[in-house]
Amino acid sequence: MLGTVIVQGIGKNSLMVVKTRALITIKRSPFQEIIVADVEDFGKALVLDGYLQSTTSDEFIYHESLVHPAMVLHPNPRRVLIIGGGEGATLREVLKHSTVEEAFMVDIDKDVVELAKEYLPEMHQGSFFDKRARVVIEDGKRFVEKEYEKGAQYDVVILDLTDPYSSDIAKDLYTKQFFDRINGILTENGVMVTQAGSRFFYTQVYDNVANSIKSVFKYVAEYQVWIPSFGYSCNFVIGSKKIDTSMLLNSEYVDNVLRSRRVSTRFINGKRMVALLLMGVY
Repeated sequence: MLGTVIVQGIGKNSLMVVKTRALITIKRSPFQEIIVADVEDFGKALVLDGYLQSTTSDEFIYHESLVHPAMVLHPNPRRVLIIGGGEGATLREVLKHSTVEEAFMVDIDKDVVELAKEYLPEMHQGSFFDKRARVVIEDGKRFVEKEYEKGAQYDVVILDLTDPYSSDIAKDLYTKQFFDRINGILTENGVMVTQAGSRFFYTQVYDNVANSIKSVFKYVAEYQVWIPSFGYSCNFVIGSKKIDTSMLLNSEYVDNVLRSRRVSTRFINGKRMVALLLMGVY
């Protein structure tokens, strides 16, 4: 943050400059610098270590694209685990599915969660206080290891992490070893999804993540969506134990699932989901 602008790296040699209207709050947690600011063009924004994570103008594009393809792919997602997602928007989207009985959100940084509760109600929309929500402050890797050791099972696991190249906090959660553990805590029909940053700017890093998932899961789908406040197309990877991801190419099926679970969306629908999957990655 330099004066009245946020200077955000979007590639190794590229920057995006966003003007700020007002600094709402700033805090240095044990893990990262946290900023909530009102910014030109994008509204209220959560910024971690200089990277825009979510803005009120376009966060729904990112969070709906992250959550709903994986949730729709599973026939009856009742128990869901989210790693990361401190602003509560991923939790919000998961809880839209009427099938969900428990949604665990595990974030390493208590300060992000507490600041989001106070300053970002537009994003969490009360999801933290839903009776089905279980918010846990813990290192995601450690939490998964403990769940694996005690034989816990989840229908869907969603990794809403900082980019694999943006900080050291999440690097261990993009490895084959961690995806093996995720596979171990998924139910028979289990599905996982992760955001994986920008393949365009960080091709090798993204390919390492995608190839690790392909080495663990039988069915894999890759897709991307343009996020204006990021300044790039964000990439996502789905891994499924036994359900063929090609089911998501049936727009009528997708719309019927969303409708039957009473899921309302602003961006994702059957046709857009098909389009994202057919476009793939570049």
